Amino acid sequence: MFIVGPVQISEVMTESVVTADCSATLREVGELMRDRNVGSVVICETGYPTGLITDRDLAIDVAADGVGIDQEVRDFATRPLITCESEMDIEEAAALMVQHGVRRLPVLNSDKLVGIVTLDDLAVRAGDLQLAQRMTAEVAKAALPQFFFHQRGG
Repeated sequence: MFIVGPVQISEVMTESVVTADCSATLREVGELMRDRNVGSVVICETGYPTGLITDRDLAIDVAADGVGIDQEVRDFATRPLITCESEMDIEEAAALMVQHGVRRLPVLNSDKLVGIVTLDDLAVRAGDLQLAQRMTAEVAKAALPQFFFHQRGG
């Protein structure tokens, strides 16, 4: 008999996290995303993670809303920052994502940023395609309730 225990976030997270200081410009953060091939950057104040900005945030703020690319990222980062602990199990992290409608969780260990985990990381680790699809749908519903629940048609 083989018993598998809960999988911890530390086993599935990405350890190399791209960060930027809150005084960085939107242009600098966009360049970081391009150069490091990532879709999000954790924003820090005095070395402590306080926000997150995604490529989608940049597209909406800069391209769609016409915000200047030389503005500081601090005003555009998602806050409060929802995080998880490295010793948390993946089911708890998935529940946090659904509850807060986020797809990414910076991972802390004693208040130190040690990684990042995404919904895709959890879905792949779950190894269950239907579970992964349900998790993705739940987070999408939480993040975009007006899309899922508005009146359609005329």
